Amino acid sequence: MTYIAKPKLHHPSLPKNKLGFTRRDYEGAVSTLCAGCGHDAISAAIIQACFNANIEPHRVAKLSGIGCSSKAPTYFLGGSHGFNTVHGRMPSVLTGANLANRDLIYLGVSGDGDSASIGIGQFVHSIRRGVNMTYLVMNNGVYGLTKGQFSATADRGSASKRGVVNSDAPVDLITMALQLGATFVARSFSGDKEQLVPIIEAALQHPGAAFIDVVSPCVAFNNHSGSTKSYDYAREHNEAVNRIDIIPAAEAEEVRYEAGAVQDVTQSDGTLLRLRKVHLDYDVHDRIGAMNYLHKHQARGELVTGLLYVSENPEDLHSHIGTCKRPLAQLQDADLCPGGETLAKINAGLR
Repeated sequence: MTYIAKPKLHHPSLPKNKLGFTRRDYEGAVSTLCAGCGHDAISAAIIQACFNANIEPHRVAKLSGIGCSSKAPTYFLGGSHGFNTVHGRMPSVLTGANLANRDLIYLGVSGDGDSASIGIGQFVHSIRRGVNMTYLVMNNGVYGLTKGQFSATADRGSASKRGVVNSDAPVDLITMALQLGATFVARSFSGDKEQLVPIIEAALQHPGAAFIDVVSPCVAFNNHSGSTKSYDYAREHNEAVNRIDIIPAAEAEEVRYEAGAVQDVTQSDGTLLRLRKVHLDYDVHDRIGAMNYLHKHQARGELVTGLLYVSENPEDLHSHIGTCKRPLAQLQDADLCPGGETLAKINAGLR
């Protein structure tokens, strides 16, 4: 539980990075997510990536919205700046913070419900503006906090734990990020640590809008509708005075496969997830080629993972609008109000 503090004492033999920090220095509170949740694996990957990249925790600003994914920042980088916004509004708050202080490393953590539904407009404008950030979506296709309804990224034909079949076409945030001009686009799987850690590490150091879609299975909604041992069946056949949820512990999914290979992952609810890792000769600098590659393999029922696109000449919002190199939050009155003579010159230049 988050009220249980982790011990501050570290074992003296723990490995340290170039800054003298151990991996423990990048951790947060004890997670309250379900045992086996893919989100915890992503948090662990963020911790490892920051440790590997020798990032000072206090230089990171982590922001989130609402949802299981947006709880996750509590569980990593306890020594960083943090802001938990309202549902779907993380991108605009991050944009404002980035404009005020460009010296921080911005990590926006969101979910498929937070970004692909109520916050889709916010997602669109933060990407098209090129905000210098790492925008990471923990994508499980359901609303985990409200009992597993389909999110906008759920595949057509997939069934909920109550047996309802989704008839809507999914929103593909990866394709949208490519079309909107993100200069770093990647997808990974929460159980593929070897792939995910370096992707996050690279994104955090990318000078532009970096977007990562991470498929993160939800272990809480794996009860099929026909089971007489399911929690739903028990509720329907029991005269209860209250309603209590128990989430059974599950093992986190882990995979390891080579570049260009296809890996089938059987999830806890019996559904099949087919992952394809990009080939070694894949051209990450071809934006149009990335879109074609994604659609080609999507038609085969495959979810492409890896670094899908990175710009050779990335730019961010500050370069687009010409802000000064000094963070706006550090400007003094003399910088902001240079006097009447300077104002007269500006006005004259606008005539």
